Amino acid sequence: MLSSHLLSGLTLLAAISPLLTFAALWQMKEWRIDRLREHLWCEGYVRQAIGTLRPLLFILFGALYTTGILPKEFWPASPLIAFLALSAVQISTRRQPSPVWTQKAITLCVTAFVIILAAAFFMNPVTLPVLPLLSFLALIVAWILWWPIDRFLKHRVFARASMMRNRFAALTVIGITGSVGKSTTKELLAHILADHHPLTTPTYVNTEMGVAQWMTRELPRHPDTTILIVEMGAYRRGEIRLLASVIRPTIGIITFIGSQHIGLFGSQEALSQAKAELLEALPDNGHAFLNADCSLCLNLKDRCSCPVTAIGTGGPADVEAYEIEETTGGIRFRVGQTLFQLPLHGTHNVTNVLLAIAVAESLGLQRRAIAKKLETFSPMHHTFSVREDHGITILDDTHNASPTSVEAAITWARGQPAESKILLFSGLIELGEELDRTHEELGSLAAPTFQRVIFLNRTSARPFTKGFGRSVEILSNLSQKVTHGSLLVCVGRIPQATIARLLP
Repeated sequence: MLSSHLLSGLTLLAAISPLLTFAALWQMKEWRIDRLREHLWCEGYVRQAIGTLRPLLFILFGALYTTGILPKEFWPASPLIAFLALSAVQISTRRQPSPVWTQKAITLCVTAFVIILAAAFFMNPVTLPVLPLLSFLALIVAWILWWPIDRFLKHRVFARASMMRNRFAALTVIGITGSVGKSTTKELLAHILADHHPLTTPTYVNTEMGVAQWMTRELPRHPDTTILIVEMGAYRRGEIRLLASVIRPTIGIITFIGSQHIGLFGSQEALSQAKAELLEALPDNGHAFLNADCSLCLNLKDRCSCPVTAIGTGGPADVEAYEIEETTGGIRFRVGQTLFQLPLHGTHNVTNVLLAIAVAESLGLQRRAIAKKLETFSPMHHTFSVREDHGITILDDTHNASPTSVEAAITWARGQPAESKILLFSGLIELGEELDRTHEELGSLAAPTFQRVIFLNRTSARPFTKGFGRSVEILSNLSQKVTHGSLLVCVGRIPQATIARLLP
């Protein structure tokens, strides 16, 4: 039997891999307990929090120990060594997830390791193999312990950002929110207004904390800035209001209101009310821009006291697009007498372009100049971008995913000439009780278009299969590569290495 100190050290080493895996997952959910809970509910608590191989090893060694096949002197060292061996394999094959080592990640992980080590010292040695399986609980406890300090530090960040905003009182601040289209609209506006050198939030920075930190850091570096373009995300009511109180928007854009994150908001009404917080924050001399093709957006027009401009493609609107068509080089449409052509695919993106056009015109730009500028627009990587790779046409929409964006990808694929069409889909999350129904509807929509569907996990595949009417694949090392000349539609959070595995 090893000494208690050696067993405690062995336990800590065995807990490192599962704790880092859980930390990486939670960091992706922005260290939010509500998003983590929703993810675990969708993907399975045990598999996501503990994994599958370690519990199986624990059960195996436990059975050997209780039946007397494994001598008592080999317990608890044997299962702990087995856990370590599994960790070594994960690390050597580069399959070990780990968080980005921010100050918060370091603080939480170090605290969690201290908790595990302390527990190992005081626990009965017989029960030590349980600790690596429950390492996720140590991280949750660490998060709870640091929560009051975290809240205090966040309030300080918000206060500094508000003071910084006060120093730039003449700024034109454009706030953009919506279930989908925020990033695309932001990039379109930044491109059109490039001569004005706008300051624009970077990719994946759209929460109140992220934007506040970015403002505090970047505004002093750009003292001549006159335009600020801010993407505004939210997962519950009050968050856009808090962010708006910091950035004080003068122009507000709502791109679309769908069902993304409805599992966190609780209802469609609550989600709509959260988006309306941007309009309520606009001053009387501000300006709101709404997507008239989305009735939920248009219903919010009375929530602000400033002028409202509605854009649309299928009915009365202040700025309307006609003669919309998809070409091999992107989309083309007409607004009034002006023809717009830009290398952005998907006719659903026309509303995002219209919003950018309408805002730019309100800032004094001429429509023909805007059209000329948009001809040189470069779409965001992994956001409905099309490329050729190894003889395969790839639609890469892996920046994010929502029911609306998946529908748009399926609709776009339906009009493409490829004979073989494959859908690679990560599945959707944070849809609450609508999760299974949404996947089933998407399966029905995809059935006439795709000959082959590949999922990254089984959870979302089951309801999708019901609607699809045929079997779908779960990605594995045995998955066949896509044949030359095919169309591969990739939707959802999918690593580029995963896509590459399917190419010839």
